[in-house]
Amino acid sequence: MAWLASYRLRILFRSAFLLLALATIAMALHLLQAEKQLSYRNYRYGFHKTEAQISAKLHHPAGQLALLNPPTATLTPLRPLLLPFSALDFDDQNKVQQAIEMAGCLVQYRDGSVCVAVGNNPWAGAFIYVAGSFSSAELVPHRRGEFDLTLAHRVRVEVALRGQRYRWVAPFELIDETRGVRGRLTGFVEGDRPGRPVRDFRGWLWQNPQCQEAAPPCQRRAFFSLRLPVAILGDELFRTPRPDWPPPDLDRIAVHLQVLPPGQGTPLLDSNDRDATAPFSLAELAPLLLPGETLRIGRLGQPPLLTLVGSEDQPDDGSRLLYSLIKRLPVEGYDSLLESRELIRTPLGDYTVTLTGDVRSVNRTLGAVASRLSWFVGAMLLAMLLAWLVIEIGLIRRITRLTRRAASVAQTVKGAGDLERFDLADLRGGDELGILAGCLSELLRRVREDVERECIRAEQEKDRWHAVGHEIMSPLQSLLALYGDGEHSRYIRRMQQALQILYGSASPSEAFQSSTLRLTTVDLGEFLFHVADNAPCVGIESVRFINQAGQVFVRADEYSLEDVVTHVLRNADRYRLPDSPITITLEASETAATVSLHNQGPTIAEPMLDKIFEYGVSDQPEAGANGNRGQGLFVAKTYMAKMGGTIAVRNEAAGVSFVLSLQRVVAPG
Repeated sequence: MAWLASYRLRILFRSAFLLLALATIAMALHLLQAEKQLSYRNYRYGFHKTEAQISAKLHHPAGQLALLNPPTATLTPLRPLLLPFSALDFDDQNKVQQAIEMAGCLVQYRDGSVCVAVGNNPWAGAFIYVAGSFSSAELVPHRRGEFDLTLAHRVRVEVALRGQRYRWVAPFELIDETRGVRGRLTGFVEGDRPGRPVRDFRGWLWQNPQCQEAAPPCQRRAFFSLRLPVAILGDELFRTPRPDWPPPDLDRIAVHLQVLPPGQGTPLLDSNDRDATAPFSLAELAPLLLPGETLRIGRLGQPPLLTLVGSEDQPDDGSRLLYSLIKRLPVEGYDSLLESRELIRTPLGDYTVTLTGDVRSVNRTLGAVASRLSWFVGAMLLAMLLAWLVIEIGLIRRITRLTRRAASVAQTVKGAGDLERFDLADLRGGDELGILAGCLSELLRRVREDVERECIRAEQEKDRWHAVGHEIMSPLQSLLALYGDGEHSRYIRRMQQALQILYGSASPSEAFQSSTLRLTTVDLGEFLFHVADNAPCVGIESVRFINQAGQVFVRADEYSLEDVVTHVLRNADRYRLPDSPITITLEASETAATVSLHNQGPTIAEPMLDKIFEYGVSDQPEAGANGNRGQGLFVAKTYMAKMGGTIAVRNEAAGVSFVLSLQRVVAPG
């Protein structure tokens, strides 16, 4: 079956593409079914969550207020709302404020709020309660006996019902200023000369002593509470033993309130202001409904008063084929009806709340998503087909031709060499891969020969540089004998050491890494003092040495350490600001000595902080032509590592600091 071996890879390749396409379709169907199960589970969770939210809102006093009061077409003038409470304790600021805020009856304005309501118990009195807040400067009280009411802050209220109008003006009369301003709102009939106040009119006004804003003028928050006696409503309570409460025309009672400053200025608060925000209503439950859900609210045993339907948040743009496919996917409990009923009890009757779900929204949502994802699945299948065609026509045929030509080339190319390292005998065979493996083995053999020739040439280059170094060593030895042990001899010894390091290496990086240093005990303070003192000899001016550690001994190679410091100083000199010093600071702990070399100048870019110590890295243009090989910091890092130390660089606010660290040793002797 040798002929079949040459087709084995092609058969395997085509079978893999076919299985991959089938697996993609199967995965899409499985994921679609799992997504339907997950979507249905999420929908049920969202349905019960919506049910809980609606129930919580309707059980709250604000929700019961919305149940007891049908929505009106206009917000102003204000209409009294039926409270879920029997009455308001209007004499207590905290109680009345807490009650109206909990009931949610406040109509919000730009500079205040007003709540107009009646209690749900007729025997608590046929009163209309008005409470709210506004901002004002310090309240001006009305003095008793003064007939001109316009000299003080006052509240003007007008109530219109059944063709009659009741108007009151209530000036503010101060009572206490111990903990804020507190006073009474004494009601007078508007239009009459102030005489005796209205007996059943009650009102209170409290003002916070703290300013709302620090900047002048000081505006303080004030809260008022009124009880308005409406005679026509009070008379109805005694006409029949069981009065009709609330009044059937409650939504047609108009209340207008104004808080007026002293004089004839603009009202501080006007309830007929167009910029008013209505309190919570049942219509605000609609955003809680999911698409397709229906909410019905009505009195027990009566037709629904309100029906809300969740709006569709996305168009029905799915494919019918996908819809039918999604419907056929089995999901447990999917065909059951989702519906919940709850009874909300109020002081004036019970209400039923029915929430009905619509699982078709799961199909619509999933169908719309699947329609969009079907393009990706189709694109994947199309990409597989195109990839198969490209590989089949553009690669498999070309590989077949290439194998034939490669076999011919392998037979014609001649040469000898050892290919043990690149032995590809385990890949040889009769198929395309085997032929290619044989051809690659022959090509690698030729490459090996080229590498061996390069190695011979490299050895010749090393011998030539060795000879050059030998010729330089002799004059340096003569100079050393000439100068003896003077100060200048240390630079000659450094040159000798550098040549010895580079003698037998093919590359400078290998030479520095393979070098061996002779470590001795060095007084680091004295050493750095001489380096800073001799820096001008090598063209580096203004080098300052600060010894903060005294006499410190370390284990180091003196010449190599001087090379390290010199390389760092040259870099610092290259980048420092003109006429700025380079500071060398010596610090020490019990176990280590730290040398910091700081210059004032530009900082190093963050990506270069870890690269500047690599061989050949330099930011100078045409570095090689200018003599900058990018090896100074590489040499410094290599020498420091061989001496058991480290070198690091960090950016600072005024420049750059290189930090050298060496292990501290005990002083000799």
